[in-house]
Amino acid sequence: ARKRGEKTMAAKLAGELMDAAESRGSAVKKREDTHRMAEANKAFAHFRW
Repeated sequence: ARKRGEKTMAAKLAGELMDAAESRGSAVKKREDTHRMAEANKAFAHFRW
């Protein structure tokens, strides 16, 4: 949210929520990346190191 162009925190939060509702924005990208990494590492979850 720091990279958003809005001036106030309320405007930044509102913009981020609107982007999330439309499935776009940095929060949605981070969520998709996290889920992608979890899916990729699922095969190694049963190993004990």
